[in-house]
Amino acid sequence: MKKFKRTLLTALAGISLLFVAACGGGADKAASYPTTVVIGTASQGGLYYIYGSGLGELLNKELGITSNVEVSGGPVHNMQLVQNKDYDIGLVTLGPAYEGYMGEGDWTNGQKLDDVRIAFPMYTTPFHWWSVDLNVKSIDDIKTKRNVGVGPSGGTSGTYLPIIHDALGIDARPVQAGASDMVSQQMDGQLDVIGFAAGVPIPAVQEVLAQKEVNLFGITGTQRDQVIERLPYFDKYTIPGGTYEQVLEDIETIAMFNFGIVHKDADEQFVYDLVKTYHENNEYMVTTAKAALEAVPEAILNNTVVPLHPGAIRYYEEIGIKIPDSVKK
Repeated sequence: MKKFKRTLLTALAGISLLFVAACGGGADKAASYPTTVVIGTASQGGLYYIYGSGLGELLNKELGITSNVEVSGGPVHNMQLVQNKDYDIGLVTLGPAYEGYMGEGDWTNGQKLDDVRIAFPMYTTPFHWWSVDLNVKSIDDIKTKRNVGVGPSGGTSGTYLPIIHDALGIDARPVQAGASDMVSQQMDGQLDVIGFAAGVPIPAVQEVLAQKEVNLFGITGTQRDQVIERLPYFDKYTIPGGTYEQVLEDIETIAMFNFGIVHKDADEQFVYDLVKTYHENNEYMVTTAKAALEAVPEAILNNTVVPLHPGAIRYYEEIGIKIPDSVKK
């Protein structure tokens, strides 16, 4: 009987040790797997803020993770803040992602933001311009206008529109502000033209269209080729007629693709779950922002330079997408 008791106690002790070890492993995982995240977007009135809010709601609904959706200066700031671990997730266009990772953009001051990793694809961001002055019909007409809203400092618009204007010899005074603020200034007559980059339809444009007759235009022909040659992360793009209810003609222009980013130290299982949940609930994202129709898994291949996070690589390879070696770092 005593021998049986000793055997039973030994067995129970072994089970207890296994239980403690298992709990210890789970505790380590829980410590690195977030219960709340900060998502860096852009100015209110732009699609980034709407998209980031939808993503935050999705994470809460499917993974039980709460989100703080932050208004930011846009992709440039999001790159910097994810690099510094101030944001857990950031939304960026490929231009700032490429320039930041390589340390090549003037805004980087030569610093490589090489701790940033791409996690998931989003949608295409076209650049286009609009004016309530109906004499302004093309980008060439901007040359006669002094005040051109270009978006917030640190955003895709605020960073690249002045560069585009300079490349085309357009002498305009850029005014940097968020989308909603620019619309207010335009309606008050303070801005002659607004240029902006965001997933279409842009809510700020729809706000102006609801109140005024507006000319919308992009960039075409040799001017478009000139910009793409100088800034190779741009592509040709057509905004289909009807994207804005009042504009039935196609708008030829330029565009960049958008991605969600995380820090390289982000928990691998969390990033895997994030990407899996994001793609498996695409219809939910589409109800938040129609632009999410482009967020198919294969769109991750629009980037061949900035490394992917290992958690993202695991998901994409599991579903049969061949990830280039150039982004496995």
